[in-house]
Amino acid sequence: MELQNKKEISGKVSKIGFILLIIGAVLVGASFMANKERAFFDYLIMYMFIISIALGSLGLVALEYLVGANWSTPFRRISEFLSSIIPLLILLVIPIILGMHDLYHWTHKEAVETDAILKGKEPYLNTQFFYIRLGIYFVVWFLFFIGFIKNSTNQDKDGNVIYTKRNTTLSTIFAPVFMITLTFCAIDLMMSLEPHWYSTIYGVYYFAGTIVAGFASLTLISVLLKQNGYLDPRIGNDHFYSMGTMMFGFNIFWAYIAFSQLVLQWYADIPEETFWYMMRWEGSWKYVSIGLLFFHFVLPFLILLPRSVKTNLNRLKVMSIWLLVAHYLDLYWLIMPTYTHKAGLHGPVFGWNELGFPLVIIGLFMIIFRRRSMKNNLMPVKDPKLEAGLNFHL
Repeated sequence: MELQNKKEISGKVSKIGFILLIIGAVLVGASFMANKERAFFDYLIMYMFIISIALGSLGLVALEYLVGANWSTPFRRISEFLSSIIPLLILLVIPIILGMHDLYHWTHKEAVETDAILKGKEPYLNTQFFYIRLGIYFVVWFLFFIGFIKNSTNQDKDGNVIYTKRNTTLSTIFAPVFMITLTFCAIDLMMSLEPHWYSTIYGVYYFAGTIVAGFASLTLISVLLKQNGYLDPRIGNDHFYSMGTMMFGFNIFWAYIAFSQLVLQWYADIPEETFWYMMRWEGSWKYVSIGLLFFHFVLPFLILLPRSVKTNLNRLKVMSIWLLVAHYLDLYWLIMPTYTHKAGLHGPVFGWNELGFPLVIIGLFMIIFRRRSMKNNLMPVKDPKLEAGLNFHL
């Protein structure tokens, strides 16, 4: 692709991204003024969604190096661009830190003093250790991000295979670190909203949704670039079939983990565990719970099952957006019941207060993608696996 054409498409993406970001920011600001506590919960949903795409994309970069995949090499730069929001995570977390008293019950000293469970968890659930853990996550993610991106972009200059070997080594280290830090991040920022409840599979649940979001984002942007003529002509149906299969497979994995968590706690029928699910079954929350089952698993399973859908770019584009919306709904289901329960409501809340947060997400990623595409090639042009990836056939 010529630089001039790249600038043209980047300009359009940039303008739309800035418009969405400004409109979203205004709506978010109005949401905080209208109902501060509700806005903090909406912001937490937005933040966890951003982490899902950013860390999920970096995880896909590492996965390619780790398993030596060829078919995904022409698309790896897209995942690298999406993960470029990682350096901003430390800034985006500031509103959550400012709203900790509204979000987390365990930050209330009077509650800790009168609650035996919170008192027992105080060595872990305390603000100082919470800040330390967040700092560790951000530093670790940032260092691995810099390492992967630096090696990948440097390879565009001379094609030295040493950069592939370095990233392969990084991937073997990053894989366990990625899963551990993502698990503790989910525990700290989401599971601790209900400090009396815990699940040993909660981190795996969030990890599964993160990988689904990573593949859905990659597929959506790849299809858009392909349809607009910005990818190599040799990229064909077999490549997109692989993307559709990965979305299909990891979405099934998400459903399996969700069912495993539910059935074990429901079968044990311990009040200390089942209350978390009962909160999501009271009032009209039951319709959201049932809707999540069908919207996130049953319908995507049936739609993505045929091979013809996995090779149809328009249908893949729709299903990519579908799964991203489903993941956002999943995070809403995980986080918002804590707010409605505290507010004495018996069902979900959704109105103009929530509209700005998705717009901020879209705008941010469009701007990040534009900036990265202006500075780097859309494909790793001198990666030794690129030719094999472009000529990939099932």
